[in-house]
Amino acid sequence: MRSYPAITPGARVALVAPAGPLKMPADLDRAIANVRAFGWEPVVGEHATSRHLYFAGTDDDRLADLNDVLRDDDVDAVWCLRGGYGAMRLLEGVDYDALCRRPKAVIGYSDISALHCAIAVRSNLTSIHGPTARTKLTPFSERSLRAAVTRSDNPCGAAAAAQTVVGGRARGRLVGGNLALLMALHGTPFQPTYDGAILVLEDVNEAPYRVERMLLQLRLSGALQRCAGIAFGSFTNTAETDDKTLGGDRSMNDVLREAAERVGVPTVCGIPMGHIADQWSLPLGEEAELDADEKRLTVLAA
Repeated sequence: MRSYPAITPGARVALVAPAGPLKMPADLDRAIANVRAFGWEPVVGEHATSRHLYFAGTDDDRLADLNDVLRDDDVDAVWCLRGGYGAMRLLEGVDYDALCRRPKAVIGYSDISALHCAIAVRSNLTSIHGPTARTKLTPFSERSLRAAVTRSDNPCGAAAAAQTVVGGRARGRLVGGNLALLMALHGTPFQPTYDGAILVLEDVNEAPYRVERMLLQLRLSGALQRCAGIAFGSFTNTAETDDKTLGGDRSMNDVLREAAERVGVPTVCGIPMGHIADQWSLPLGEEAELDADEKRLTVLAA
């Protein structure tokens, strides 16, 4: 895969909302301030503050904003304003040829996982699973994102709070993002390639039994066992009490541990990834090494 270009001071960085709408004007103000804090020049999409149902404007509006900045040679990178829902609705109309012609980094997480997968498949380009532009960046998140966008250092490292599930080392491309989005893309032309990958996963608002069902689908399809290693991030707002309605009480850790032990590849749980304040920026598609015993993830392209 081709690596996204480093984003240097003075770069023009587009702010677009390909999925859900911003909740308040302060979100856009914060996004603009974040861009400027990195020494970049913000370019705000025409429909960045639009709202249509639970989308940031109509599909046509959101797609137009995204394709406009992908086609603009004066735009150096794209920082998605938020996740939510809606990016998957645009995948068939994205101008992937524009990204092939003029590669640029695309940054975001959660629903933006759909874009990351599609960009990898259709443009053969790496991208950044990192905070959305409206986020209040903590020093931890800011340091990791800066390392990822400048390609100057490893944006990951040791995950002190993580747990080793299956020991060992693995090396492969970083693949993944939001588990529910990956499963929604399973069997479509935008499904990622899992062979030899280090799979990184997170989710929010999913009970353990639903996460179990998604991981089971990955395993039954053969995708999970084709991975070289697995790094589970945060699974937040899990509503674990929902499992009691099924006649049992099963924790998220139980679900993740069972899935990893079934496939037997090096695995850790609890890397700083997901709907949390302190999160790594993961350059999806880049080569990385997972040391499950040391609970360390190293991006080798840095």
